[in-house]
Amino acid sequence: MTASGQLDRETRARVRGIGLSGQMHGAVVLDAAHVPIRPAILWNDGRAVAECAEMAECVPHIGQLTGAPPMPGFTAPKLLWLSRREPRTHARIAHVLLPKDYVGLRLHGECVTDPSDAAGSGWLDQATRAWSSEICAISATDAAWLPDVRPGTDIAGTLRPEAADALGLARGIPVATGAGDAAAGAVGLGACDAGDGFLSLGTSGQLFVTTTDYRPNPDSLVHAYAHTLEGRYFQMAAMLNGARPMAWLAGLLNRPVAALLDEAASAEPGPLFLPYLTGERTPHGDTTIRGGFAMLGETTTHGSLMRGVVEAIAFTFADAVAALEAAGTSPGTLLCVGGGARSDLLVQMIADVTGCPIGRGDGAEVGPALGAARLALCAAEGAESADVLAKPAITRVFEPRADPSGRVAKRLAAFRALYPALRSVQQLA
Repeated sequence: MTASGQLDRETRARVRGIGLSGQMHGAVVLDAAHVPIRPAILWNDGRAVAECAEMAECVPHIGQLTGAPPMPGFTAPKLLWLSRREPRTHARIAHVLLPKDYVGLRLHGECVTDPSDAAGSGWLDQATRAWSSEICAISATDAAWLPDVRPGTDIAGTLRPEAADALGLARGIPVATGAGDAAAGAVGLGACDAGDGFLSLGTSGQLFVTTTDYRPNPDSLVHAYAHTLEGRYFQMAAMLNGARPMAWLAGLLNRPVAALLDEAASAEPGPLFLPYLTGERTPHGDTTIRGGFAMLGETTTHGSLMRGVVEAIAFTFADAVAALEAAGTSPGTLLCVGGGARSDLLVQMIADVTGCPIGRGDGAEVGPALGAARLALCAAEGAESADVLAKPAITRVFEPRADPSGRVAKRLAAFRALYPALRSVQQLA
């Protein structure tokens, strides 16, 4: 790398393959010439509430079929929404891709996706890993618009000359199908075998456990999806807010996140916080709920506000563990990944409230990028490799601490009471 962070010419010449990862659920709609016909609708768009309800009514077993009940962020309800709100745009659609797969199209020229990103679209029959004609029919989607589904380690195509020249890379190098960000994070952490799990602390949050079989339980609002690797599935609790509320508060107070975390570490428990700034999936499935502080007082400080935010993020993972347990999976030791994994305070709080030991390794904040690189290497070598998909060395384990006074349990109970209370207030406002 050069000082500016750019790959130098010698390094570019050594690149053997390209892997892809990206945010899931987005809708990139293209015409017959592969030109986008409107801005992409992203994972956190919550407009398709009515469409989700209609899809669930049309196919009562939809959650068992697709691994989760319809949610507004998923791709399939977005297409139904488009058919009604933007019919002229909908009439021009010839292809629908997930965001990372549009990048792939520009690199290699093929419309291809992997099982994990396909799983998050809401169109995939998870058990067969094929597009469901039944779900396509109720979501105003022509199955012919959808990309081929190939394992993440497969070669989706080779680098086109114009893309190679623009990037300064060799022409014709393989481009792996790749994975959605959650599954790519799993590959980056070596969470590829039954029971392997991790938690992701990015803009959104996930609690992810690999399984060898398909285990849907839509009532728990856990996502049961095909893994990007053949013969594997996963269960995932998905939280829309992740570690993002820490950056939100820092921006609101115009102070660095690190300084606020230092103050939070020494602050006494004070305000409670509901972190649902953009709604929530697991465990509420509520796109309209918003966040809020409770129990503010004259002694409230910036540090105690941040402590409340960190505590609330940890509590969402306690809810996630409860949802996974309701779906038949009890997580053991978990690895952590994402930018929020750099905070000792946050990771220790999550260990305390979930009762799960949490391991952190070097480079934990770049899990999905490492996963994409590993998938690229597998594609270039023509096979999965246990060495390539190995787990990272753990540099620290955060063990759950005892709660003899029951204070943590009481705070968690208060946090869980806050959602229905704020929900009832919001309905009056």
